[in-house]
Amino acid sequence: YPGGIEAFTEFLIRNLKYPEEARKKRIEGRVVVGFVVDKDGSIDNIKIVKAVHHALDQEAIRMILLAGKWIPGIQEGIPVRVSFAMPVRFKLQ
Repeated sequence: YPGGIEAFTEFLIRNLKYPEEARKKRIEGRVVVGFVVDKDGSIDNIKIVKAVHHALDQEAIRMILLAGKWIPGIQEGIPVRVSFAMPVRFKLQ
């Protein structure tokens, strides 16, 4: 992610919307989203690797899509597709 994990964490803090359904039921947890960063930095093949609750899972996917382009992986100077698994933590205050 441009700016690294710290920048992505900051992005999540600013943009994550705790789903009302999960908030009412006091559901917390860590959703793990798998995806591929393509050669051009676009996100592809998004899937839930570790689910918590459908509302939290969908919000985690929304965050990955909202994040925009990433920096592609480079192998021997050539951009390559890279698989990622990114945790998105949901914790009520």
